[in-house]
Amino acid sequence: MISPNNALFRFLRDGLSIPETSIESALEHSEQDLSLFPIILWQYKLITLEQLDQIFDWLATTYANKDADALLSQQLIPKFPE
Repeated sequence: MISPNNALFRFLRDGLSIPETSIESALEHSEQDLSLFPIILWQYKLITLEQLDQIFDWLATTYANKDADALLSQQLIPKFPE
């Protein structure tokens, strides 16, 4: 499960008012490829296209100078349970 202290989780929950159950459902469907996580949220109609755009903007702004491995190791992006 994604940690409630995770920055992306907080943005989705608090900034976009996406229910935790929707976030958890998308995590289950994204399997091991978290790069698809925002698309999965949209694909399963858990977010609107406008919210998807907001997520991409937030990710670009927040993590512009970090690579994916660094984000995972710092738990800024959720790790999928093994």
